[in-house]
Amino acid sequence: MAGPGIAVRGPRSLLRQIREAMAGGGPAQAKLDMVVRTIAISMVAEVCSIYLRRASGDLELFATEGLSRDAVHVTRMKPGEGLVGETMRLGRPLNLSDAASHPQFSYRPETGEDPYHAFLAVPLLRGGRAIGVLVVQNRTERVYEDEEVEDLQIIAMVLAEMVSSSELLGADELKDVELAPHKPERLKGSRFAEGLAYGVAVLHEQPVAPEQLLSDDALAEEARLKYAVEALQTQIDEMLEGQHGLVGASYEVLETYRMFAHDRGWNRSLEEAVRSGLTAEAAVERVRSEHRARLGQARDPYLRERLHDLEDLNDRLLRHLSGDVHAVRQLPEDAILIARNLGPADLLEYDRTKLKGILLEEGSAASHAGIVARALDIPCVGRLAGLRDRVSEGDPVVVDAETAEAWLRPRPDVVKALKARMEVRAQRKAEFARLRDTPAFTRDGSKITLLMNAGLAVDLDILGETGAEGIGLFRTEFQFMVAEEMPRLEAQTSLYEKVLEAADGMPVTFRTLDLGGDKLLPYMELEREDNPALGWRAVRMGLDRPALLRLQIRALIKAANGRELRIMFPLVANVDEFRAARAFVDQEVAWALKRGRPAPARLDVGAMVEAPSLLWHLDALLPMTDFVSVGTNDLMQYLFAADRGNPRVSDRYDPLSPAALRALKTIQQACEDTGTPVSVCGEMAGRPLEAFALVALGFDRLSMPPAGIGPVKQMVLSCDREAARRNVEALLKGSGGSLRGEIETLARKLYVAI
Repeated sequence: MAGPGIAVRGPRSLLRQIREAMAGGGPAQAKLDMVVRTIAISMVAEVCSIYLRRASGDLELFATEGLSRDAVHVTRMKPGEGLVGETMRLGRPLNLSDAASHPQFSYRPETGEDPYHAFLAVPLLRGGRAIGVLVVQNRTERVYEDEEVEDLQIIAMVLAEMVSSSELLGADELKDVELAPHKPERLKGSRFAEGLAYGVAVLHEQPVAPEQLLSDDALAEEARLKYAVEALQTQIDEMLEGQHGLVGASYEVLETYRMFAHDRGWNRSLEEAVRSGLTAEAAVERVRSEHRARLGQARDPYLRERLHDLEDLNDRLLRHLSGDVHAVRQLPEDAILIARNLGPADLLEYDRTKLKGILLEEGSAASHAGIVARALDIPCVGRLAGLRDRVSEGDPVVVDAETAEAWLRPRPDVVKALKARMEVRAQRKAEFARLRDTPAFTRDGSKITLLMNAGLAVDLDILGETGAEGIGLFRTEFQFMVAEEMPRLEAQTSLYEKVLEAADGMPVTFRTLDLGGDKLLPYMELEREDNPALGWRAVRMGLDRPALLRLQIRALIKAANGRELRIMFPLVANVDEFRAARAFVDQEVAWALKRGRPAPARLDVGAMVEAPSLLWHLDALLPMTDFVSVGTNDLMQYLFAADRGNPRVSDRYDPLSPAALRALKTIQQACEDTGTPVSVCGEMAGRPLEAFALVALGFDRLSMPPAGIGPVKQMVLSCDREAARRNVEALLKGSGGSLRGEIETLARKLYVAI
């Protein structure tokens, strides 16, 4: 790479010449011709050409010095065609000593490029996305030096910003140039949280403002950069020092992150960009674009994960440069958040009143972002391939989480249809609100208790609005996931007290920590597992780490302070696990009494039925429990051996199939025979059609996300339970792969609102 001399021979003077040439008037083509001529002279190149991408995807020759002028606006390359198309596809420089010998070489006789052998092309990158290609050529066969590649990359970055900001070309000349995606596009993904939304795109990774690109004081910018990098490194070092000596895969991730921050190559790239005449912010953006272009195409998931690390490092460094490390992102009204992926803390940092929808390139419905989005009732669609490169800040965007689609820059007719559907949803929501205080009785008099799933403090604010009769599942792990260190006894107790106070006498079922699998803590030692869903998680972790589990039980007993308390253990796979976990509860009650603290007025301890193994051991389990709850999310993935976080198989099997419904009926019947209270707290309970099937099977306690309570109550009020029971039992004898169609037909036949 170039040494300190780049500050002298670098492209700063060339950039100034280009800006001076652009400052004057004259036709756009004359300006472009001046640009390529200036670059050719400075680079001692016999050819310099600029290609820009048209809306069709074709790369068009816009200006050249050295090739035939007759080829300008005539020569076009299809996406991926020729060396220019290959540079665009790769998103990185292509440096060849003999262009014609490359397998991607495409001969264009109208250009007159026959005598030129040496070939150097760099993409014009903006936000990691290529909008064109800058090429220099020479007759002599040679490989261009690293300094020349570096210079041309810096020139290309500034050219990309000048083109995008209409400094090189006016609006008329640019109207068919794809500086950013502009055509309407429809992407199909996976539904993470229901709903509809229309608004403007807000990128989770913020772009650098174009006016911050160039600097006349390289030494001052280098000093700013050095100070910001050192502050970033100190911040990350402190993050690691706060991990209390824990080791394992989680610590290794943080250690890798620190290695990136201290990496000489990353630091050198930033320094060289600044010495060439860029501001510190522009240098960060340039290095970011290079990493995106290089690693974004990697198939190796490890490399792609490292890209996320680098993205976050760049964002943190930009915040240090701005002097506001704790800056809060201001959102426009009707913001649609666009990101590759999100953690739960990321989402909670945004203004909930302005955030109307979320679109993700990756993730899963079971991911942290999906769970939090459902809790906040924000429509969310994920698994949208190529999303981040197809949308720009401020683009109008539709989130259709009913059909699991995203519409980018939608046509007016699409927006009109969406607004009509949103109006219908608003009317239905108002209707559900009117039913809030109506008891959920079926038409033939069966009482169905509707409860709410929760896990965030914000859930407590809407408990009264939903009409729920209590909290059937409080996910205690969220407090651990958004904290920077293990929550202490006082912090846990404080949260559980707030939950019980918000419930105001209504029942609350606290599920003990369900960590592991896809829910990892940065401050806790967790080894990498080949199959984490079947690994060390939930109650298994609690039994192996008794101090962790007992501390949580102690906090729950303390928070109850003599009130009723319900504790539930997740992923119990055999009766010995439940027996051991319940023994911890007894020990903690004895511990509290010994110190003069009140025991709960009533203590119910239950188990989640999620492991299929329990289906054949309910006779032993149920007499030991005060209640059970069916976690259909995990039960179905284990029943069908289909990872619910994997889109290839998560929708392959239907919970409304004979096998799934017979398993659920087995649990319900066993609980009825033994008088054990049973509820369903998985996603099935919150969807009207699936809830209809559950009611028909005999379940009368359903716990669901807040948004599901209104639709499910409307279904219950319209349902004749006995008629539903008779018909569904008959359907269970079927031999098909799914009964969804038959159950939907039955519901409509019985005039059930689904």
